[in-house]
Amino acid sequence: MKPELISSTLKQMVKHRHLRKLLAKRIDDYIRKSIVNNESQDLKEVQIRRYQFLSAMLHCMIRNMDKGYVSGRIIERIVEVFVQNNLIRGDGGYIRAVEKYQEKYGEPPPTFIVFSPTQRCNLRCTGCYAASGVDTPATVPFQFVERVVAEVHDIFGGRFITISGGEPFMYKSDGKTLLDVFEKYTDMFFMVYTNGTVINQDIVRRLAETANVTPAVSVEGFEKETDLRRGPGAFKKILATLDRLRNAGVPFGISATATSRNMDALLSDEFYEFYFQKQGACYMWQFQMMPIGRGKDELDLMVNPENRLKLFRKWEQMLVEKKYCLADFWNSGVLARGCIAYGRSGGYAYVDWHGNVTPCAFIPYYVDNIYDLYERGKTLADAMFSDFMIKGRKWQREYGLDDCKRPKNWLMPCSIRDHYEIFRKAVLPENARPEDKNAGEALKSEEYFDLLKSYDKELQGLTERIWENEYLSV
Repeated sequence: MKPELISSTLKQMVKHRHLRKLLAKRIDDYIRKSIVNNESQDLKEVQIRRYQFLSAMLHCMIRNMDKGYVSGRIIERIVEVFVQNNLIRGDGGYIRAVEKYQEKYGEPPPTFIVFSPTQRCNLRCTGCYAASGVDTPATVPFQFVERVVAEVHDIFGGRFITISGGEPFMYKSDGKTLLDVFEKYTDMFFMVYTNGTVINQDIVRRLAETANVTPAVSVEGFEKETDLRRGPGAFKKILATLDRLRNAGVPFGISATATSRNMDALLSDEFYEFYFQKQGACYMWQFQMMPIGRGKDELDLMVNPENRLKLFRKWEQMLVEKKYCLADFWNSGVLARGCIAYGRSGGYAYVDWHGNVTPCAFIPYYVDNIYDLYERGKTLADAMFSDFMIKGRKWQREYGLDDCKRPKNWLMPCSIRDHYEIFRKAVLPENARPEDKNAGEALKSEEYFDLLKSYDKELQGLTERIWENEYLSV
């Protein structure tokens, strides 16, 4: 099967249920042959994991179509917008933009950005990286939101943006909401991290109409774990939202923050069965609680290295045995060839509610700010070439991107979480500024430094043998 036939085959799969299994097998076989082969630049086991993830994505979509949880019309639009423009890259505008960017800057642009246009949120979750409980939450004015999206589209050639927060569905500026952005950029696909408690029927209707947005709804486990961190009644509101999304055929995912308090739930088969099988999730992302923002004061919520390894094995099991489209921002580093921050090709950069441009949503330090850049006649692209971003990409290349056949340990892919001492000494530049008071205090805290350094050493001891025996030696 040629790449250009994938879109048409997927659409036929939507229309003809009696041919769905046959067509799905053709696509699955194509994915495997394209990824798992002797010509690949990747280690064999990395190839296999990348194939298994895309295969799981395909199977989750088919399962939810069969159950009537996802609208065939919406799936066809997703094929046109997401698959064609983001996975196959059939958009001529994308190709021209990437070529122009590479000619100007000497390297490819980031593949996408994560954008948090507002800090506002109706919840006060313990350990929130966004520190959304501040008295005066910041919001990026709509004209600048539009400009950021336009630059991703026109300068980066990006056709995918992740929206985070705060609570994105609470964004409002100049009488506009993010739904106005989604409706304008119909050739782009948006994934929105949301707490799920403010998505009413009107929002769901508009999401179904644009068919270029998928909400990733945050949970902590079941009702007990979710309400403990997010507040009483949050879980019931989330289930009501999932019901509205299913009824409208809008595909959604689940976002789960792993902490020391919900490990039992996240290590149970029942957790994944509940969200993938009973609730109809198309994908799930897991994020291990990173002690930044208010989380600095909640160090006890960090997942310890031993439990992180258990989550890694659970990810493998769910991906292989159940074909659940599941990834962990840290444990699944092999899928993205390591760290995806610092504006690298295949990765992203982050813009927060103050307009600060940071390498990653979990790195609370910045050099550039979009308001300052625009005032000086520059663009978001210029922020990709600060010392901070350049040093980060240099570390990524040395850690494995320059030699994907012999990379260093991608089970420890994160520059700040897994290599904190190196991050502080070799990546973080002197002119980097903290996003908030807590991030500034972390730089001065010997306790914080020693804790993360100790965490990294213990994690290395647990994962190096796995990396050597199950990846490098295969």
